[in-house]
Amino acid sequence: MPVLEGLWGPDLRVQDSGLGVGVCPDEATHSPVWGPLRTPPVTCGGLSLALELPALLRQLRAAWRARRGGSRGTERSDESTWVEDEKEGEGEGEDEVKKEEEEVKQATGSRSAHLEADGRQSTCHPVVLLAERRGSFPLIDLRILKTSDQRGEVESSTRKKVKRLLSFQRYCHSSRLLRGDVPQTPGSLHLLDEDYLGQAVHMLSKVGTWNFDIFLFDRLTNGNSLVMLMCHLFNVYGLIHHFQLDMVKLHRFLGMLQEGYHSQNPYHNAVHAADVTQAMYCYLKEPRLAEQLSLLDVFLGLTAAAAHDVDHPGVNQPFLVKTRHHLASLYQNTSVLESHHWRSTVGMLRESGLLSHLPADLSQDIEQQLGSLILATDISRQNEFLLTFREHLENQDLDLTLASHRHFMLQIALKCADVCNPCRDWELSKQWSERVCEEFYRQGDVEKKFELEISPLCNQQTDSVPAIQTGFISYIVEPLFEEWQRFTQPSLLSQTMTGHLKKNKARWSRLRYAQASVDVHSCSRDDEPEGGEGGGEEEEIEEENIP
Repeated sequence: MPVLEGLWGPDLRVQDSGLGVGVCPDEATHSPVWGPLRTPPVTCGGLSLALELPALLRQLRAAWRARRGGSRGTERSDESTWVEDEKEGEGEGEDEVKKEEEEVKQATGSRSAHLEADGRQSTCHPVVLLAERRGSFPLIDLRILKTSDQRGEVESSTRKKVKRLLSFQRYCHSSRLLRGDVPQTPGSLHLLDEDYLGQAVHMLSKVGTWNFDIFLFDRLTNGNSLVMLMCHLFNVYGLIHHFQLDMVKLHRFLGMLQEGYHSQNPYHNAVHAADVTQAMYCYLKEPRLAEQLSLLDVFLGLTAAAAHDVDHPGVNQPFLVKTRHHLASLYQNTSVLESHHWRSTVGMLRESGLLSHLPADLSQDIEQQLGSLILATDISRQNEFLLTFREHLENQDLDLTLASHRHFMLQIALKCADVCNPCRDWELSKQWSERVCEEFYRQGDVEKKFELEISPLCNQQTDSVPAIQTGFISYIVEPLFEEWQRFTQPSLLSQTMTGHLKKNKARWSRLRYAQASVDVHSCSRDDEPEGGEGGGEEEEIEEENIP
C-alpha cells in the first residue's frame, strides 16, 4: 500500500475504517453514487440494519462493551423489557470478550512458537540461510542522538519517494537502451546520459581516479550517490547484460539498499557505502588483480562494498553486547553487526527478486560469498587476515587463477576500501575523521546518560579526534596498506595512497601535540592562585589569545 500511495496519491486508495463493508456514515442512502438501480448495503460495522430496534441496540451495546474490555454498563431503564435486553447484551458482550481473549492467546502462542522454531532452525541447521530485514536500532535516547523531529522525518520520507520515482524514470530509459530501442553512441554512459546533470556526468567519467569527491557527487545526485554509482559501475563491467539482470528489479534492490542505511548516522550511512564502493572499484582495476578477476568476482566485490554496513545502528558491537540487544543475542556476541549486514543484504536480494532467474545453486553461492566478504570487515579479525596476507606474500604462493585465492584478495580489497579514509586527500580524509569521531561521541553520550561504562574512543572529554586518528592509522591502516603495497608491486595508486597516509598522519600528530600543549597551559592556569601578583589576569587573557 505505501508503494501504491506514493504512485497514485491518497485519493485513489480504498478506505478501510475497520467497520467492515457498509454505507459510509456521511453518505445518505439516496446518494447518486449508488444510482437508482442499486440497493445500498444493509450492514454497518457488521450489524444488520434489518433487525428490530431492541435487538439492534443489544448488538450495539455488546460491541461497545467488547471495545471497553467487557465492562458492565450501569444504565437502567424503567421498562422491564429494557432491563432484560441489557442483561442479555451484557452476557453476549462477555462471551465475545472471552472469545477474543482466547483468540489473542492463540495468536500469541503461535507467534512464540514460530519465533522458537525460527531460532531452532538458525542454530541447528546452519546451512539454511535466513534473510533478515528487521530494524537494528537499540533503545536509546533519541534526543541525545539529535535526530530529526517528526516533521523532518515526514519530509525526508517524501523526498525519498520523489527520488525513487525519478530514479525509476532513469531506469525505464536504461531498459530501452539495453533492448536497443535507443541508439547508443560510442563512449556514452548508457544509463545516465539524458538524466544526469553535466557535472555528475563529468564526475562519473573520472570515477576511477583516487581524488573522487563522493560528498560532491552525493550532492549532485540529490542523495542518490550509491544507487547511481552502482548502476554506472554495473554498466562499465557489463554485469547487467552478463547476468541478464532485470532493470526494475535492480532498481528495487539498490533502492532498498540505499534506504537501508540511516542518514542520521554521521559516518555509517549511504555516502560511506558509496565511498567504499568507489574505492573498491579503484582496487579492482589494479593490474595484478584485474587481469584474473571474473565477472562474478567483480559482481561480488561491488555488491559487498555497497552493502557491507547496511542498517548500521550507529553504535559498535560492545554497546550491543552490554545493552543485551537482540542482535547480540541472535549472533551470540560474535561479528554481530557484520552478520546483520549480511543477512539484511540477503533479505533485500530475495525481496527484490534480483537473482530469482539464476539457478538456485548459483544464487545460494552468491549469497554465501557475499557473507564471507562482509564478515571479513569485522575489525576484530584484522590480525587474522593480516597475518594470512603477509604469509602469502612472503611465500609468494598467491595463485589468482584459483577461485579461493581470488576470493581472499577480494576480502583484503574490501578491508582496505573500508578503512581507506586516511589514504585520501587531506580535505576528504578530515571530513571522514570528524564524522566517525562524532558517531563515537554520540555513543559515549548515550552510555554516560544511562550510567554505562563509556566505550574506548567514545569519551569526548578525553579522546580527541587527532589522538583517535593517530592511533587508528598506526595500528590499523598502516600495517594493512604496507602489505597491499607489496601485493601491487607497488602500483601508482598504492604510491599515491601511501603518500597521503604519511602526510595525514604527520598532520594529525601535529594537531595532537598542539592540542596537548593547550591542555597543559589551561591546567597550569587552573592551578595558579587567583589574583596573583604582577597582573595575573592580563597574562591569562594574553595566553588565551595564543593561536
